[in-house]
This record gives sequence, C-alpha cells and structure tokens, in this order.
Amino acid sequence: MSKDPICGMEVNESEVSNKSEYEGKSYYFCSSSCKAEFDAEPEKYIIKEDSSEHHHDH
Repeated sequence: MSKDPICGMEVNESEVSNKSEYEGKSYYFCSSSCKAEFDAEPEKYIIKEDSSEHHHDH
C-alpha cells in the first residue's frame, strides 16, 4: 500500500492506474485529478528525505 501524496488516501499499487514517477521514485494516486495536481507541482507534495535543512540553531 502507498499513500496518495495529494489527499492522503491509502492506495494499492497493483490496482491503481494513476501513477507518476519523479526523481526515480513512484507515486500512486486514487484518481486522475490527484495525479494531475501532483504532476503540475511535484515539489510541493514530495517528502524530502534529507531533513537536515529543517534543523535550527538556537
């Protein structure tokens, strides 16, 4: 199972036809409208694995 990055719905990769690839990673969507929204602005929805930029010095 994967999570639709737009709406957060759980989707089964083997059952969905709405799929995008971005930077070598696959993303699965519950609908074509969620896929279209992701394809328009993928940077807005992807979760960055490098979280070092989120640390703040006090």
